[in-house]
Amino acid sequence: MKNLSGTGFRPSPEGIRRRDAPWKKLRASIVLASLFSAPAWADSQTVTLSVPGMTCAACPLTVKKALTRVEGVTKVEVSFDDREALVTFDDSKTSAQALSEASENAGYPASFEE
Repeated sequence: MKNLSGTGFRPSPEGIRRRDAPWKKLRASIVLASLFSAPAWADSQTVTLSVPGMTCAACPLTVKKALTRVEGVTKVEVSFDDREALVTFDDSKTSAQALSEASENAGYPASFEE
């Protein structure tokens, strides 16, 4: 019998070649996708940080860079005019307190707006 290694075909007991069941590949793909996707119980939160220390047009760039480096942050919008940062993050990976600390470590102390 001809060697069909690597083709996906294998001889059956009756001697007829058949293809491996496609559902096996689909099942393996689903399992891998579920391992690498975000957990279903993780929630996104959005907080507004007041950053009164921003005094020039370059300050928001520094604040944004510091906040985006925090693991779990998905979106950062910094407004120089309002002196605040709107941050969306995964609450299973970080906290609002960690965001405030990241801003403070960059030289711009921040507090939460209620």
